[in-house]
Amino acid sequence: MHHTVRELLLHTMARHHLHCAAYCLMPDHAHFLWMGLWDGSDQRLGARFFRQHWNAALHERSVCLQPQAYDHLLCETERHPAAFEDTVLYVFHNPVRAGLVAEWQDWPFNGSLVPGFPALAVWPIGEFWPRFWKIHNQERSRFSGEG
Repeated sequence: MHHTVRELLLHTMARHHLHCAAYCLMPDHAHFLWMGLWDGSDQRLGARFFRQHWNAALHERSVCLQPQAYDHLLCETERHPAAFEDTVLYVFHNPVRAGLVAEWQDWPFNGSLVPGFPALAVWPIGEFWPRFWKIHNQERSRFSGEG
């Protein structure tokens, strides 16, 4: 299912002009943290598109997740880089909190996804942040016509 989710994420990110800063697939639920490339990017439309296609893939495989999805738009204070990075780490630490692994880096079903950058890896995290912010800011500028 991990490959299916990554493919659906790529289509969602490209179609709705988003980046997925972090995702984590758990046995009965998943977490996705998306960022828009411009002020008009609509994560809710992206979520609807993604869910429609992911639900179909889950149904084909007879996989059941928690019954209720929960969406949360980050408030202004959660969007500052340090707070945002804390949220990414919170997403990545879900398998540790669930007792599935001792270290989040050992969980094979998490990552970050930016269309056009397949080599963007979250580990080591200290190298991830400078690369992620550089790519995100360049793509945001390019998309908005500023770059």
